[in-house]
Amino acid sequence: MNTSIPLSHRKQEPENGVLYIVGTPIGNLDDISIRAINILKKVALIACEDTRNTGKLLKNFSISNKLISFHQYSSKDRINFLISKLKKGDPIALVSDAGMPLISDPGNHLVREVKNNGLDVICVPGPCAAISALVSSGIDCCQFTFFGFIPKPSKERDDILKRICDNQITSIIYESPKRVIKLLNDLKDLCGIERDIVVMKEITKRYEQHFGFKIDDVIKELQGKNLKGEFTLIISGNKDIEKEEELKEKYLKNDLVKLIQAGLSHSAAANYLSYKSGISKNKIYRLILDDNLNNKNKDI
Repeated sequence: MNTSIPLSHRKQEPENGVLYIVGTPIGNLDDISIRAINILKKVALIACEDTRNTGKLLKNFSISNKLISFHQYSSKDRINFLISKLKKGDPIALVSDAGMPLISDPGNHLVREVKNNGLDVICVPGPCAAISALVSSGIDCCQFTFFGFIPKPSKERDDILKRICDNQITSIIYESPKRVIKLLNDLKDLCGIERDIVVMKEITKRYEQHFGFKIDDVIKELQGKNLKGEFTLIISGNKDIEKEEELKEKYLKNDLVKLIQAGLSHSAAANYLSYKSGISKNKIYRLILDDNLNNKNKDI
């Protein structure tokens, strides 16, 4: 039984009083969707990072519409203005300079305030450099952490790089051409040379390039070149930490069995090993509840 709604019975877009999050091309203009073009033509207003960049995009598709700048430095008054327009029934589109808005781009505060005012937000999907790079990298796509742009040298930067180094699943990073070599060298110092990494530039464009899998090879390829355009880095998860945790758990279980066999209570054994290993008592106590450990204890 076909339960889909006939096109003639669907609401025509754009709907009144709706904020549309519209994905735009990250390089290849053919990636824009028919739906996105329709929305951008018909909304009452387009909020964008840079009116000059969005103006060029609209001109390419013969779209004439009102533009208003909306970026990370936009005031609360600008958000209030956009919400007042939505409340009057005007549909508004939010776009970034390229790709999906809000992914390393401004817009979170606007979307939240729109929802707080009981208004609707609808996403019109489009290209995203992070996902495009991930699926074409050859590195595990099942689980990943997106870190966006890494801060300039600071404690925050050091902390984030340490998190990337310890991350057991795939990491995705954006970086500028001026800082990508330094970032690669920092990652090499922290993560070593064995982790797989793929670096991509000009994604979806004519001269799209991929560099990988060994970080030394990537640095050699990029060093000394006149680099342009934003880079996307895909870094494999740290499997060594997972192996270390498994090994540590194995040794803890063995120690627990010995202590319990020696006559210590479960609580006393957990307290002793927590003090010795620095691992929380609760985590160690959960090991005691493991079926294998309990079975071993039954044989005492």
